[in-house]
Amino acid sequence: MPLVVNGQSIDDAVIEQEFSSIKAHYESLGSISCCERDEEFRGYARENITFRALLTQEAQRTIPEPETEELSRAFDKLKEELGGDDQFYASMGLSPEQDDLIRRDLSVNLQVESLRASACESLTTPSVDDCRAYYEDNIKQFSDEDEVRASHIFKSVRETEKREAIFKALCDVRLRLFDGADFTELAREHSDKPADEIDLGYFKRGELMDEFEIVTFSMQAGEVSPIFATTHGFHLAKVTERKPGLPKPFDSVRADIEAELTAQRQDAKLQELVDELKKTAAIEYTEPDGGLGDHSHD
Repeated sequence: MPLVVNGQSIDDAVIEQEFSSIKAHYESLGSISCCERDEEFRGYARENITFRALLTQEAQRTIPEPETEELSRAFDKLKEELGGDDQFYASMGLSPEQDDLIRRDLSVNLQVESLRASACESLTTPSVDDCRAYYEDNIKQFSDEDEVRASHIFKSVRETEKREAIFKALCDVRLRLFDGADFTELAREHSDKPADEIDLGYFKRGELMDEFEIVTFSMQAGEVSPIFATTHGFHLAKVTERKPGLPKPFDSVRADIEAELTAQRQDAKLQELVDELKKTAAIEYTEPDGGLGDHSHD
């Protein structure tokens, strides 16, 4: 076992699952490529699992197990939230014969939630000043999406043998645009789209093809794009206007900010608790390939 927390062995598969989840999250943000940060993410995975293990162990040590009635109410509520008995067992991949196992896990979860509530009960509700400061420091987060207005020339490429000729013709059109020709007039002359589809109007991210948005949202007003391809054919675009997203009124997002600040404070409080538990915990990690990794007995 690569990770042991106070005698509790954590299986390799658990760490790998946590690692995969973390890596997928960062990939969705577009902040990594290939495997350049795998070692870092595996470190995050071990930290996350150690955090949960210590919190669970402390909950089982200090919080009484829930009464049968409380556990039954929580079990019934969980099944209701997941759409009833049939949907619950189907989504969990379990059967009613495994109710005892489910109840044991649920009992531990209730103990952990009770510990969380106890640890955070001294926290105060974020003030209006706290919320406003967060709003002002993260104003982009609370702004509407930017919008772009663009016109485009489209050429269909249905016959492969004509692809190069179509591309060269569009190159000539692009040179004429740089010489001062009017985009709309050239679009009417060369585009395979009708005249009323030259000006696409304003659009936000997610409303058009990814390839088209990647190009146009990277351009300034008045700029003409390079010729680029999509599955439909060749495109030449001109951004005519950009409209930055305006901040939403503070009062309309205050509740969301208060919830976010509350969650941050709770996370910080729980981290303090786990950091304290680490001081007396026995945590050992060994690389899965059999080599020696980080060994620690805190």
